[in-house]
Amino acid sequence: MPSETLPIVVSRRPAWNKGRIVGQKRPLAPKHVWSIRVRLEMADNKRDLTLFKTAIDSKLRGCDLVSLKVRDVFAAGQVKDRASVTQSKTGKPVRCEITETTRHSLEKWIADTEMIGSEFLWPSRLHASSHLSTRQYARIMREWVNCIGLESSAYGTHSMRRTKVAQIYKKTVNLRAVQLLLGHTKMDSTVRYLGVDLDDALALSEGVDL
Repeated sequence: MPSETLPIVVSRRPAWNKGRIVGQKRPLAPKHVWSIRVRLEMADNKRDLTLFKTAIDSKLRGCDLVSLKVRDVFAAGQVKDRASVTQSKTGKPVRCEITETTRHSLEKWIADTEMIGSEFLWPSRLHASSHLSTRQYARIMREWVNCIGLESSAYGTHSMRRTKVAQIYKKTVNLRAVQLLLGHTKMDSTVRYLGVDLDDALALSEGVDL
């Protein structure tokens, strides 16, 4: 009598991204930047306030931001107006501005007792590491967006990198400027990064009447 073939039972693990928002992370809106900044100022959190401001100004990838050294932004007894950082991903330098309000926060942070003898701008509070890790930075970023009621899964460390350039592009529509600020080697990367699509192109075209 032939034996009955039973169906194979396959154990299925839930998808890693179940319940998460995946894809490109959103930039922060100006009102979100203001809200987070006010909360950090009220909490007198010098490190996080300075990290937040520097992340927005520099437009650096998380790995480059956390490994910044004091000498990258500070020389001759004062904070620089502009900094030059070699990107770990491309090996090429990118220049970034340091606005007045960020310089003021950097001055106070560098003079803080927690910074005494530190080579890195964001020293780790864990003995195993000399500076803040990208994982720690991501956790801090989630705390920032959570504190103002945003859905943390929609934002990430790349949100900080995109925040200022999103506003620059919105106001100027200058892709080349954004490319230089982000340190992209190809314009295609900048177009994808900003999410520029056909609708954007058509909106620009509609605004030009010859």
